[in-house]
Amino acid sequence: MRQRKWKTTMIIKELTKQASLDILARSRLGRLACAKANQPYIVPIFFAHHERSLYCISTVGRKIEWMRENPLVAVEVDEIRSAQHWASIQVFGRYEELADTPETKDLRHLAWSLLQTHELWWQPGYVETVVGGAKRPMVPLYFRIHIDEITGHGATEE
Repeated sequence: MRQRKWKTTMIIKELTKQASLDILARSRLGRLACAKANQPYIVPIFFAHHERSLYCISTVGRKIEWMRENPLVAVEVDEIRSAQHWASIQVFGRYEELADTPETKDLRHLAWSLLQTHELWWQPGYVETVVGGAKRPMVPLYFRIHIDEITGHGATEE
């Protein structure tokens, strides 16, 4: 049997923390991973990055219920230019709900002001959702994810 020779067309490198943060700052769509009773759950989210947090809006549902029980989460963000030129960022952090209280009024306003700079900023977290034939209540819930750690890898053409 002939051995096939593979041609390497890209190289994958670990990104610096600053390069990972730069990609995060340019992004607004990611995948949130949370877990309950050792069962993982992944869902797309829109976010706004500010300082050491990601700000989001949602309605109460599975992800919020699970994060209330276990606030340790991860967010994955991709920046893809081609099959040989891409970056993937992983954020590890903690969920914090920004309840509608006088104490969190400024944080909720910050979340709103950061998020609203993007078109369709409320989607997919704050749209009509039907579960089991019933509409979920449309009550906005703002939250943030404190960034404890950020890592990333990127590929470039050789």
